[in-house]
Parts: sequence; C-alpha cells; structure tokens
Amino acid sequence: MIPKIVRRGLPLLPLALLSGCNTVVMNPTGDIAKQQADLITISVLLMLIIIIPVMILTVLFAWRYRKNANAKYEPDWDHSTKLELVIWGAPLLIIIVLGLITWVSTHKLDPYRPLDRIDANRPIPASTKPLEVQVVALDWKWLFIYPEQGIASVNELVTPVDVPVRFKITSSTVMNTFYIPTLAGMIYAMPGMETTLNAVLNKAGDYKGISANFSGEGFSHMHFAYKGVSAGEFDAWVQKMKTNPGVLNRADYLSLEKPSVRDPVKFYGSVEPALFNRILNRCVAEGSVCMNQQMADDHKRNQVAAEIRKLPKAPAAQVANAEICETPEGQAVAGQVTPNNIVKK
Repeated sequence: MIPKIVRRGLPLLPLALLSGCNTVVMNPTGDIAKQQADLITISVLLMLIIIIPVMILTVLFAWRYRKNANAKYEPDWDHSTKLELVIWGAPLLIIIVLGLITWVSTHKLDPYRPLDRIDANRPIPASTKPLEVQVVALDWKWLFIYPEQGIASVNELVTPVDVPVRFKITSSTVMNTFYIPTLAGMIYAMPGMETTLNAVLNKAGDYKGISANFSGEGFSHMHFAYKGVSAGEFDAWVQKMKTNPGVLNRADYLSLEKPSVRDPVKFYGSVEPALFNRILNRCVAEGSVCMNQQMADDHKRNQVAAEIRKLPKAPAAQVANAEICETPEGQAVAGQVTPNNIVKK
C-alpha cells in the first residue's frame, strides 16, 4: 500500500524529472536565439487565451449538466449572437495577431539578413565587419574554416563575444543541420549548396553545437564544442592556432572527409586558399570540374545554340557542325553570328 503522502506527491513527479532538462532554448545567450525564444513565448501565451478557457469550460459544462443537476433545460435553443461572437471573434483576432507577428519576425530573423544590433540595447556600428566562418558538415564531424585568419578546426568552434558572425554553411555528402541552441535556430547544410546564418553571442562560456538532421550511423555523435570568448582571448587563440603545424590542403581534406565517428578536436595552422569554394562546388579532387565552371560552360553553350537557331534556315543547315569564334576574353560573339564568322570543324 502506497502511503498517503507519497500518493499526494506523485503528480509532482514529472516536474522532478524535468528539473534535469537543459532549458537553453528558452534561456539562450545569443541575441537571435533570444528573439526566437520570445517569439515562442508570445505565440504560446496567445494560444493559451483560447486553450485555458476551453479546458475550464469543459469541466464546468460537465459539472453543470451532469445527471441530477438542476441546470435549465432548453431543448429548442439553437442560436446566441453573443456566444457566436466569442467563439469566432476571439480565435480570429488571435490568428490576425499571430499572422502579423509571424510576418514581422520572418523578415527580421531571416538568417541571411545582416545583423543590425548586438543586443536589444546596442546597435551595431556601421563600420563593424562580421567575422566569417565557413562550416562544412562531414560524416560525422564538423569542419570550421576561418578564411580571414587562415586557420581551421574540427569539432571545435570559437567566436568572440558581441561580434557579429556570418556562417557560410555547406555539406560534403548528405544533408545535415547546423544547430547551436544558445546562438540561433537550425540551418540546413546541403552538398553543392551554400546557406548562411548571421548571429551574435552575448555571453562568454562553453556551449554545445549539434547536427539536428539524421545523417547515418554516426549521427548521434556528430556534435561539437562551441566556445564564446572575449575579443582579446579570440585574438590570442588565433595566434596560437597559427603556430600549429597542421596544414589543411586538398589532399588532407579528402582524407578528413572519409566517414568516421567520435573524432577528436583537431586544429590546422594554415588552410589552402579557396578550399571552401572547391568543397562547395565539389571539385576538391584533382582533375575534377567545379560545378560553377560547368554551369558557366553550359550557359555559354546554350547561348550559342540559341543564336544558331535564330539564323535563316539555309545558313543554319550549313553550320550544323560548326563552332562559334570567341573573343580574346573568352566570350562567344552572341548576337553577331553570321556565316562569315563561323569556323567549320
């Protein structure tokens, strides 16, 4: 038999279990994440305006119209203008307010939108240049490249406090999600595509970043350490990193790209220029053609084909197997195609 005092305390057991939860999503240290948390709070409160009265009225109606109750019996009742206004008017107003808040927040918190403030009380000076960090989601680890500093790290991200950071994000093979709960919302990392996140951290400390999109065997261990430091500490960290003998070039990246689980933190004192662009355009391996170059060539060929189709039928038949001359700058003479400036194969 369970003691009476224990039975009374059982309803509080879920609260005790929740006491160990990390509430970083609702108590973040980054300005963007704070605004997102406020948006969640406002939305929940607005919805509770309907939810709480409905729950109370459900119990009240069940009690009032229970068996043997003395409630007034009105079998012919079918309409109440006041009740209809309450039932339809209140939800409609809430939907309108939520719609306005969503519209404003969607544009204000657009991850591609450059930041205009450090926090609610401090705007960003016009001369401030954001710190750029290039993020690559690998199987199953994270690579961070600091192009301006010429350094890189694996599974550890360091940024200065109160400095805007612009993340450029891509993936090596499959889709992942770049997510630092204390900094900002989730941003997808996709192979062959670049996404962007602008954010700022307002409090120094040690935090955690994860991948929030299932990507295979090592997904559950695909997390990284995120450290927020002062500007001076960040400069000292960069100088220390530059003394590291590790070099991240194309060959080293191809080795790093291979799937692995629980990789330790690794640092590189120098990075091959334009490596991120090669990763993005999937042409790290020697001899491979970059996607952006391939698309440019395809576009040029389509332009040439379109100009040929504009020629009269007879000349067009004569140049079925012709090549178009190009200027010294490498541009096809589109719009000036005539039988005289066509060189036959």
